[in-house]
Amino acid sequence: MSHLSAPSRPVMAGLAAAVALAFALPAMAQDQGEPDVETKTEAEAAPMTKGEKRLAKLLEGRVAGEPVRCIRTFPNQPMQTIEKTAYVYGRGDTIYVQRTRNPGDIDEGDALVTQRFSASELCKLDQMTTVDRVLGFFTGAVFFEDFVPYTRVKDDKAG
Repeated sequence: MSHLSAPSRPVMAGLAAAVALAFALPAMAQDQGEPDVETKTEAEAAPMTKGEKRLAKLLEGRVAGEPVRCIRTFPNQPMQTIEKTAYVYGRGDTIYVQRTRNPGDIDEGDALVTQRFSASELCKLDQMTTVDRVLGFFTGAVFFEDFVPYTRVKDDKAG
């Protein structure tokens, strides 16, 4: 009858180190900061969504400004909901685009309900939820990001 001995501690430690290294190498390779070629070409090849096209049309002739945490609002100030893309506030020379943390959840069939900290401002930290426009039931929570102002570019036609 043969007797098999248990591996020694140095052998087990070496085996554990080899297994740890085998799992760590793929993760280290991903963290090198170089772009994934497939992902880059997929993103470039992806066509603009209907919402992105609509937003691009609204932003024609406008230039993005520095993002802001809060915007002044007025009772008659319009808000547009662009499906799976953004909320757009304001009119005139400057409009504000709010993409939210999850723009894919933006639904034109939902109404945005706000619980504001200020009556005259809408801020990134205000509590936002959505409800179904027809039935009135809760459909989700909305987490705002900073508002990006887009200002109309003035033509310099001095003659």
